[in-house]
Amino acid sequence: MTLPAQPGRAALAAAALASAAMLAYPVARPAAAAPAPGRPNIVLILADDMGWGDAGFNGRRAWKTPALERLAREGTVFERWYSAAPVCAPSRAALMTGRYGIHNGVSGNAGELPRGATTIARALRPRGYVTALVGKWHAGAPRPGERAPVHPLDRGFDEFFGFTDAVHAWQHFPKQLWDGRSLRPVSGHADSLFAERSIDFIRRQRGGPFFLYLALNSPHFRIEAPADDVARFRGRFAERDPARPRNATYAAMMLALDRAVGRVLRALDDQRLADDTLVVFTSDNGATFEVGNQGASAYHDSNAPLRGQKRSLWEGGIRVPAVVRWPGHVPAAKACREPIHMTDVFPTLLAAAGGAPDPAWKLDGLNMLATWTHERRLTPRTLYWEWRAEGYQQIAVMRGDRKVIVTGDGPPEMYDVERDPEERIDVFADHPRTGSLLLSMLRTWLLSETAESRAARPGARPAVRDPLSQDPARRPAPGPRPWLRWPWRW
Repeated sequence: MTLPAQPGRAALAAAALASAAMLAYPVARPAAAAPAPGRPNIVLILADDMGWGDAGFNGRRAWKTPALERLAREGTVFERWYSAAPVCAPSRAALMTGRYGIHNGVSGNAGELPRGATTIARALRPRGYVTALVGKWHAGAPRPGERAPVHPLDRGFDEFFGFTDAVHAWQHFPKQLWDGRSLRPVSGHADSLFAERSIDFIRRQRGGPFFLYLALNSPHFRIEAPADDVARFRGRFAERDPARPRNATYAAMMLALDRAVGRVLRALDDQRLADDTLVVFTSDNGATFEVGNQGASAYHDSNAPLRGQKRSLWEGGIRVPAVVRWPGHVPAAKACREPIHMTDVFPTLLAAAGGAPDPAWKLDGLNMLATWTHERRLTPRTLYWEWRAEGYQQIAVMRGDRKVIVTGDGPPEMYDVERDPEERIDVFADHPRTGSLLLSMLRTWLLSETAESRAARPGARPAVRDPLSQDPARRPAPGPRPWLRWPWRW
C-alpha cells in the first residue's frame, strides 16, 4: 500500500498492518533509560479542572502563578501532555494505574477501581517509599461484592488526608475532612489545609524516600476562594453581577492553587530536599464551561488556544498544563513538544525510583524517563481516548501530529494538532488513507476492552455505521480497504 508522502506515514502504515496481523493495539516501546542513580523523593501535584491556558508558563497574563513559573524555570514544560480522559474519575484512575479506562475498569465519573488494582503508591512501597495522598480521592460507586468504595489506605497509601467523595470536594471551605479513616473537623481553605498537611509530611519524612500525591481542589467548582484573594482581582474583569464577582473569584482560585504549590516547594527548600525530589505538576483534565463553573472559565478562555472543554475529546478537554522538575536530570528552562500521556506517569516515576513494572500489571503507559530528561526523542506511538458516558459519545486516536476524532454517529475528522491545535481545519478528506489507518487502530484498541471494564461501563454503545460511509465526499479514493471492518461496535 502506498501512502501520500507525509512525515511518519510509512511508520503509521507499518504499525497499522502489524496491529491487524496481531489483533492487538499497536504500541512503540522506547529504549529503557539508564537506571536512576538513587531513589528521589517524588511529589505529584494534580490540579482539578485547570485549563491549558490557565498557567503562566503557557502564556496566562491576567494573573500570576509564580510557583508554577518557578517550576518552569527550573524544569521542563511539556506542551503536549494529555490526560487519559476528559473527566475526573477515569483520568485519575488512569494516572494511578498506568492503564486506560477500558482496561482498568473506570470509564465514567462514577467508576471505581477494582480492589486489587496496582497503583503508583502500591508499586513504590516495596522500593522503600513512604506514601501519602493529600487532597481529593475520587471514589466511585462500590463494585459488586463491595459494601463501600475502597479506602485510599487500602490502595497503597500509608497516609491520607482529604476528600474521598467528589461532591464533598466541591467544598473549598470544608467543615470536615478525612484524616486516615476518621472524619475530623477542619477550618480554612481546602488547598491551604492540603499544603499544611503536605509540609508536615515532608518534614516528618525528610529522610526519604517518600511519595506525596497532592491532589489540589482548585479550580474545580464551586467558584470560591479566600476573600483577601478575591479582593485583589475585584474590578479587574467584567462581571455579570459585581456583587458576586465570579471571574475575579476564578482568578483568586488560581492564586490560591499557586500559593499552595509554592508552600510545598519552599518546604522542600527548607528541608534541603529540592535537589533530591522529582516534582510533577499537571491537571486531571481541561477546564469546564459547564453550569457549575458559572461562566468563569469561559470568560477567561481557560483552554485557549485549544478547542473544547472538559467532557470532550477535543484538545481543550484532554491537553493539560504540565511541568516536571528534577534538578540534574530534567533540563531547566526547556520545553518539550513530545506527546506524553497520563498513563506514562506511573511507569516513569517507577523508573526514576529504580524500578520496573511487573508484566502482570499490564500497563498501557510507557517509561518516558529518557524523554523527560531529554536523553532521546520519543519513538512514534499511538494514543487513544474514549468518552462514552453521561450521554456523550466520542472516541479519538492520535499518532504523531495527526488526531482522528469521531463524535456520535458522525463522520470522522482528522486534525494536525501540532500545526492546528485549535482543531479548525479537518484534513481527513486530504489524507483519507492515513485517517482510515488510524481508525483501524482505534477499532482494534476498542476491541481490547476487558470483560471487567465492559461490565462496569454505564450502558453499552450499540453498533453504528461506518462513519466513512455517511458522506460520500469523505470516502477514501476507490479501492479495497482491507484494514477496515465494519460496522463499528462501541
